[in-house]
Amino acid sequence: MLQRIQTIWIFLAVLAAVFLFITGQDVAVAGNIPVIDVACVVLVITGVLSIFSFNNRKRQILLNRVSIIINVLLIGLLVYWLLNLSGGIQFPEKGIEPFFSLMAIICLLIANAYIKKDERLVKSVDRLR
Repeated sequence: MLQRIQTIWIFLAVLAAVFLFITGQDVAVAGNIPVIDVACVVLVITGVLSIFSFNNRKRQILLNRVSIIINVLLIGLLVYWLLNLSGGIQFPEKGIEPFFSLMAIICLLIANAYIKKDERLVKSVDRLR
């Protein structure tokens, strides 16, 4: 059932992680350790696993919650990086990275709402049998 609405929201969250990976190449938080790149790869993997675990809604919600936690940590890390930049923040050049994580969090919360709605629908149909 890949044609559900929550799949679209999860796909948008994965797309936000890909855009964060692309724009976050200049982010140097922990020296030479690619923290942002690793987190983005983990987000993409959990998003794809979440999309393809449509039969198990509890696992799907769990994977989305893990992605939300990783995105919240990324927002904190990116805001820390932005506050410690030398020369100030000029919006078109710097500062777009936390927006992608925020967009992914919003998409995942909406996806979880639709998944819970499906879960309630399935439980109500099971009661009628």
